[in-house]
Amino acid sequence: MKHTILAGLFAGTALTGAATACEVTLRSSDTHPEGYPTVTAVEAMGEMIEERTDGRICVEVFHSAQLGQEKDTIEQTQFGVIDLNRVSMGPFNNIIEETQVVSLPYIFRSVDHMHKVMDGEIGDEILAAFEDHDLVGLAYYDGGSRSFYNSEKPIQSIDDLAGMKFRVMQSDIFVDMVDALGANATPMPYGEVYSSIQTGVIDGAENNWPSYESSGHYEVAKYYTLDQHLIVPEVLVMSKMSWDKLSPEDQEIVRQAAKESVPIMREAWQAREAESEQLVRDAGVEVITDIEKTPFMDAMKPVYDKHVTSEALKDLVSRIQATE
Repeated sequence: MKHTILAGLFAGTALTGAATACEVTLRSSDTHPEGYPTVTAVEAMGEMIEERTDGRICVEVFHSAQLGQEKDTIEQTQFGVIDLNRVSMGPFNNIIEETQVVSLPYIFRSVDHMHKVMDGEIGDEILAAFEDHDLVGLAYYDGGSRSFYNSEKPIQSIDDLAGMKFRVMQSDIFVDMVDALGANATPMPYGEVYSSIQTGVIDGAENNWPSYESSGHYEVAKYYTLDQHLIVPEVLVMSKMSWDKLSPEDQEIVRQAAKESVPIMREAWQAREAESEQLVRDAGVEVITDIEKTPFMDAMKPVYDKHVTSEALKDLVSRIQATE
């Protein structure tokens, strides 16, 4: 892992000669490819920070998992090796209790509902929870709605999932969700999914339109079922060690730039989502939209019972559900 990180850092330095002129260069990690909305948003944030600090602070974005997969980069961010990190909420579930609630299946009624929750007081409370884990939560990005795709058959009901193997993030909630639907959950890094579907190690996975498309998974998994079981926000965090090295004034500049990158990300996301869906449909993927979600939602009761155990988490679930 160390060699991967060092190789990425040296590569980034070589490619970004301007970074050597900065007093502070913040290294930012993302598993998504260049041009992906989250990458574009962090690049825009970096431009704001550089402009507002008169070039003292720069941001280098290492996309395409150059610094490692999400689980590894979280640890590196906690240790201060990586300064900024865009990660889905899922990999934080086993680290930060509060993130479990917004990763629950069907907790959000729609993307608009998710925005209202995460842009408000509840979202701020969850961001604050990161500080106890050597991280500073800066902003939320969109992850779209996640749905199942596979190489075997169209999934039109919960019964069709029985016995199928699906890759999930390395998160207990994701594992339990798939198990509750009667399928077999197989946690594995994102980068291994394509070959695993291709070789039959797994039948499929679950993700949003842009990830399904940009990863090329649609090439080997030709059935996409819009069950939309998860609308999980993504989060931009900063290493607490890196944060503490900044002055209060620079901290405020970073925090404000992160917030201002959110609408940039959302606009790019909506465009990319539509583009990805069109590309996938044009490639001949069978998209299943006529699906009765109620049995899927009813099957989630044991997942909620297992993971929403404390009164604080139960209260958080109730407050999210009550948000109009």
